Amino acid sequence: MPGLETGRVEVSGASVKMTSSRPELSIIIPAFNEERRLAKSLELIRAYIANRHIRAEVLVVDDGSTDGTAKVVASSQGHLPELQLVSNGRNRGKGFSVRHGMLKAKGEIGLFTDADLSAPIEEADKLLAALRDGGFDGAIGSRAINRALIDVHQSLGRELAGQVYNGIVRCIAGLPFRDTQCGFKAFCLDKTREIFEQQRTHGFGFDPEILLLAQKRGLRIAEIPVRWAHDPATKVNVVLDSLRMLRDLIAIRWNVLTGRYSGPR
Repeated sequence: MPGLETGRVEVSGASVKMTSSRPELSIIIPAFNEERRLAKSLELIRAYIANRHIRAEVLVVDDGSTDGTAKVVASSQGHLPELQLVSNGRNRGKGFSVRHGMLKAKGEIGLFTDADLSAPIEEADKLLAALRDGGFDGAIGSRAINRALIDVHQSLGRELAGQVYNGIVRCIAGLPFRDTQCGFKAFCLDKTREIFEQQRTHGFGFDPEILLLAQKRGLRIAEIPVRWAHDPATKVNVVLDSLRMLRDLIAIRWNVLTGRYSGPR
């Protein structure tokens, strides 16, 4: 399909060249009640930024947490001055949080990742290389291209549900990707900001929407195999959230057919 490509980009320790005072990289972390996992992830991100000599900002988007998520961010800012807390005010959903963070980001590239770093932050090298060296407008992490990279698998039921959902995505949305749901994606913000302005899905089903909007704009998106490990503490309910994502997918297709993505959001 024109503009949308899958494949590998081989790299070894990619770094982003510094060209201006603008951050090269904005790392967006949607977070809902993540006080137990967030501190470790922020320390790993701090080390990554320092080791790669990347001028970056880190945005934790608090999705109405009722635990100590905000306190963890505040306590981490001493050794990670690039860290910011962005609040949704109340629980709005992962899709809303990613949209909020990407529109708030000031970097040349926006990368969103799950709070548990199921895909290790070092895997960002692969996505950045696709954008910087491969000429792509976006790069999405994939668990399906090379399943040997999965360190900890999901349950058989979860994996089957994911495969079925991606098959439905291909049929309904016409997307060629083998894994749309991996929560590890990067975009050149100047070229793709309009995608997030047009995004309407607030829940877990937002990924096919932003990829479909990229397709409509003729943007080049690479699907990159990444290392990944399932976290048993995941907040995704395989039954309820799968049904919600299917509902969202039908709504996305309806929005396309009725031209709802043509005008301003």
